[in-house]
Amino acid sequence: MRIGLLTDGGYPYATGESRLWCDRLVRGLPQHEFDLFALSRSAHQEDQGWVRLPPQVSRVRTAPLWTPEDGTLRGSGERGLLARLVTGGEQSYGRRDRRRFTEHLTALAGAICTPDEAGTEAGEGPGAELFTAGLYGLAELARERGGLHLALRSEATVRILETASRARGTGRTVQSATVPDHLAFAAELERALRPLSLDWYDQESLGAVDLCHAASGGAAALPGLLAKRFFGVPLLVTEHGVPLRAHYLAASGTPYGTPVRALLAGFHGRLTTEVYRQAAIVTPGNTHVRRWQQRCGADPAKQRTVYPGMAAERFGQVGEDAERFGAAGGGDDAGGPGTLVWVGRIEPAKDLIALLHAFAEVRRAEPGARLRVFGAPAEGDEATTYLAHCEALAAQLFPDEATGAHTEGVCPVTFEEIGGPEVPDLAEAYGAGGVIVLSSVVEGFPVSLVEAMFCGRATVSTDVGAVVEVIGGTGLVVPPRNPKALADACVALLRDPERRARLGAAARARALELFTVEQNLAAFRGIYLELMSHTPVRREADTVDAHGDPLPFATPPEARLLGHWTQPGPHLRPQPDPEPDPSAAVPHWAAPGTRLPDRPGEPEPQHTREPEPEGVCAVAAGPAGDGDA
Repeated sequence: MRIGLLTDGGYPYATGESRLWCDRLVRGLPQHEFDLFALSRSAHQEDQGWVRLPPQVSRVRTAPLWTPEDGTLRGSGERGLLARLVTGGEQSYGRRDRRRFTEHLTALAGAICTPDEAGTEAGEGPGAELFTAGLYGLAELARERGGLHLALRSEATVRILETASRARGTGRTVQSATVPDHLAFAAELERALRPLSLDWYDQESLGAVDLCHAASGGAAALPGLLAKRFFGVPLLVTEHGVPLRAHYLAASGTPYGTPVRALLAGFHGRLTTEVYRQAAIVTPGNTHVRRWQQRCGADPAKQRTVYPGMAAERFGQVGEDAERFGAAGGGDDAGGPGTLVWVGRIEPAKDLIALLHAFAEVRRAEPGARLRVFGAPAEGDEATTYLAHCEALAAQLFPDEATGAHTEGVCPVTFEEIGGPEVPDLAEAYGAGGVIVLSSVVEGFPVSLVEAMFCGRATVSTDVGAVVEVIGGTGLVVPPRNPKALADACVALLRDPERRARLGAAARARALELFTVEQNLAAFRGIYLELMSHTPVRREADTVDAHGDPLPFATPPEARLLGHWTQPGPHLRPQPDPEPDPSAAVPHWAAPGTRLPDRPGEPEPQHTREPEPEGVCAVAAGPAGDGDA
């Protein structure tokens, strides 16, 4: 099977989201051939290079979603621009193409600016029809004319957006958009629709694959939509997070005003709904993502929850040690019995401030407890500032303590990075404590929690994202932003080593059952076969060579079956019993075509054998109506 793997800012680049998951998927399914269609997000990402690709990757096609911006709208100062709209290939539009562009962009802008009426299901109503008509109309125009880059950056586009935002039925926020807002949204719309102008949509690229697998929604799934539209290729969408939710959360950090954010939210919402509607199967990474997809229009019948696979062998030694010490009754030997461990990226969403206040309560109940924070700040000045704030708060809450008059004081809270002599790898970090803590206020799939479960550690977590689904009763869960509840749960486990060992063993067993790479690969292996069984279509690209000549033996003989293959052929259909003729016995040489018993006493067969039609395979079947063969 030939799989077209669609990525956005990830695999095969060395940096990016879902890179590790995609690499494990490709390497774990060597029986399939993969074509990569990757969108890059920045020049820095491209400069970092690619990961080493396995041999089952036959080819890689890449395209950037970024361009150096000079801050000006191209062609905005020219007169008569509508008559001279050009595409990315610098080909002038004729009158008919200009009319098509205006018609399709007007439909797209109308769907973005006008919300659906209350009670309308996602993907239904006139807004969804306008969006699909505009999107696919622009895609067909881009395919014929070579691109839409300059056309979407033109003055005509800004005028169409301005007219759509002033139309009846638009919201007050959209109606308040000014000319700079329309200019900013036109630039973002061109960037979002840039996949429409790629040269991937021919019989030698996406038309040659059997299945498109998008590693995320949004821009990564847009080429898959067009592959289905132009060639009938089925689309599979995998989401470990919710791109639409991530867009909503990141919108407040952009320099754009409220009208631009409202327009972008309208576009991404419509695109997400269309992706879910056209996908043959959608595989959310957890139930939290599954619920978001259903709210955005995903059909529950098309959804298959597939947990992201993780390498359990990396944490095998620590997990086995925890089980051995727990079974021997020596739970206090498995890591630091009085030590709490936090592992992850240090950023405001992880709420380390609440964890430090909770640990102050833990110290009052257990004076010998320690807290070890393993991690590094996420990218950006905000995360670096947050780390400095956490370190200052820890120094204020927990001044250095000395055990004697001549000993040096030590703070019970430490901020460490993995890779030093004391903690050389990630497994050692989890093994350094008896209880693993997760204090996040925003979380998708809690990777650090699963890693702690592989290590056989008891956990205390906040009830966010997919935490409850992952834990499944093998750890303690408390409300977020509640330091008192977090402290009480930690103290309960620190004081009960038997309970810690029991919960750790149950957590490890659950993780090995649900969250390994093997179960992830088995799930997608079955999904690929399921999609192909429902789409047994061979395209022309599979049966002809580069010159259009037929490939020998490209089409197997069984593809030429006449009629439905489950129905018995004419030579096996029951025939009525002939009327007996008592006039005379028929000798074997007197009636050509009449079959006599092979042996004396053998009953006469109940059917007559006719010449077998050419090209029809013999099918063993009973009488008509007994079911499939």
